[in-house]
Amino acid sequence: MKTAADRDLHPKDRLLRTASRLFYAEGIHAVGVDRLVTEASVTRATFYRHFPTKDHLVAAYLAESSRGIREAVRATRRERPAREALVDVMAIIGDATRAEDFRGCQFLNAAAEYPDPAHPVRVVIDEHRKWFFEVLREQAEAVGHPDPEHAARVLVLLRDGALQGGELDDPETVRETLRRAVEDVLPTAPASTTRQPREGR
Repeated sequence: MKTAADRDLHPKDRLLRTASRLFYAEGIHAVGVDRLVTEASVTRATFYRHFPTKDHLVAAYLAESSRGIREAVRATRRERPAREALVDVMAIIGDATRAEDFRGCQFLNAAAEYPDPAHPVRVVIDEHRKWFFEVLREQAEAVGHPDPEHAARVLVLLRDGALQGGELDDPETVRETLRRAVEDVLPTAPASTTRQPREGR
């Protein structure tokens, strides 16, 4: 339902907010341009002025989702011990599964609808996943893990599984299982082997 605050948004922002809500809740291909312009209260001309195609809007929706996640991760990592920060970064995933409107991972959902790895939408998805992998690799290295790249790959798989399982299984169980799995991947290292990762991602 559109609120007064939504109506006060710039038409481009209204379109993006409407698309984010509908694409996540109902699927991307299930929502057409007519539905988007109607619910955003804009004209088709306005839509195409800001987004030349629907796929441009999909890419913008995912880029905005990535931006929000990056901000949350950056805040979690800031001035925290490396191990604590890494555990808390993964906890963001577990917490997401408990939301009432949770429908899985928006990036995995979108990838299922865009199978061509060269498609611009998939490029946005791949950039987000590469960024998240690198954050985990840096944190695992800072913790003192002997093989930080392997640890990061395992944690990405845990992230994917939690976001898919959180929609199918009990979210509290998924969250607790994820927390314990992170502890298994990252056994406590001696304090002398840990260091603070660089910020800025």
